[in-house]
Amino acid sequence: MFSQLKRLGADSLLYAFMNVGTKLIAFILFPLYAHYLVDTSLVGLLQLVDTNVSMLTFLVIFGTDSALAYYYFEYKDKETREKYVRSVMTFRISIVILLFVVFLIGGEWLSVLLLDVPGQSQLFYIALGTLCLDTIITLVLTILRYDFHTKRVVVTTVAKMLLIAIVSLLFLMFVWTSLEGILLARLISVAIIVLVLIKPVRIYLKPLFDWSILKKILIYATPLVPASLAFWIIANANNYFLKAFATLSDIGIYGTAIKFATFITLLTSGIQLAWRPFSMSLKDKESSPKLFSTLYAAFLLIGSLGVLALATLMPWIILVMPEQFRIAFQYVAPISIATFLSFYYMIVSTGIFYSKQTKHISIAFGIAAVVSIILNFIFVPMYSIWGTVISYVVAYCLALFMVFRKSQKLYYVPFSGFKMAWTIFWLIAATLGIVYIQLHDLTSWLIAGVWIVFIILVLLVRMDKYFVKRK
Repeated sequence: MFSQLKRLGADSLLYAFMNVGTKLIAFILFPLYAHYLVDTSLVGLLQLVDTNVSMLTFLVIFGTDSALAYYYFEYKDKETREKYVRSVMTFRISIVILLFVVFLIGGEWLSVLLLDVPGQSQLFYIALGTLCLDTIITLVLTILRYDFHTKRVVVTTVAKMLLIAIVSLLFLMFVWTSLEGILLARLISVAIIVLVLIKPVRIYLKPLFDWSILKKILIYATPLVPASLAFWIIANANNYFLKAFATLSDIGIYGTAIKFATFITLLTSGIQLAWRPFSMSLKDKESSPKLFSTLYAAFLLIGSLGVLALATLMPWIILVMPEQFRIAFQYVAPISIATFLSFYYMIVSTGIFYSKQTKHISIAFGIAAVVSIILNFIFVPMYSIWGTVISYVVAYCLALFMVFRKSQKLYYVPFSGFKMAWTIFWLIAATLGIVYIQLHDLTSWLIAGVWIVFIILVLLVRMDKYFVKRK
């Protein structure tokens, strides 16, 4: 067990370093975007473009990431593994080409439909070019991650973000101070990284249409597609409700809060990247359930403390933004709860992936997506950005508990659902309490009191003890 934990710890540490580096670059870059674009509505337009591209990314991936993770570890010989990777690459590139044709035919109409602004189709053309190249990079780095080439993944990922930052800054300063300049800088940067990875790219980019392999991949992946769509709805449909019931400036403020809420991924994303190969490698070990129980509790506690730390420090962190964006600080910590839960569900869904019953993730997130839409309809017209925050957090809470419940039935881990619910409930209450204190300029000692009460309440349920299931 110690050797397995050592590997998870080492890989997670390197991935955490990678994500600290990339997030810091992104956090430096975003205020620069805001400085050069000036208008919150332009930042809102960029947020809408990124939102639409994220939806297209889900269509390109089509659940094949989870399928490839399973079959890559199912087969041990290099030749078979390579065939699976090439099949996935061929499938994804084919989808990107199809999307590009669709936007070439209906670009102007789609621009008005998706952005509510005419004459912006060129933004999608550039973004789709970046998506194509990023698809190649992502798959190559995924395989390097599966083969535990952690250092190479870390260096390449940080280099990509650093390139984007440098090229974006040069474009904004000397070439093109516009959204087109930002998107073109991204395209040039990912093109350079493709050249850096040219050796594995040449191997995996060779087209392979093997129906027997593709059929197995799609049978595993297809049940996850509704889940991917549901993820997108929960995380991104809020922008369209704000577009309908508020303004592009509100989308810009909300987008700013989203960017800073990803601070919590400094704690989680390293573990997230290491978790899948780590957990899949322990599938048949007898000691795994107790190990997973310990990790479930540890990740929940660390993530909760991270959210509270972000809530406490956010009024000072937001000062890096121009003044018109600083109102976003109040939304950051509540959104980061949903961001954390979007990571945590992957941890507690081990049984679903072990048993290949991935349809249950689609069912859970499908229900959560419907709930999210209903809540947006109710709360966004009433509370604007706070309405989107409510729908976001509630949807992820609902999905998390549905996934956890089903996963426990398929592969039991001695971890209490009640303790998990108790901790998350008080995390939400404590976060809102801290934000309320900050908004009303109350004494900082009250924030210290919130921390103490939260810690006491969590200690009451003894997260360190295994939960023994009654027969």
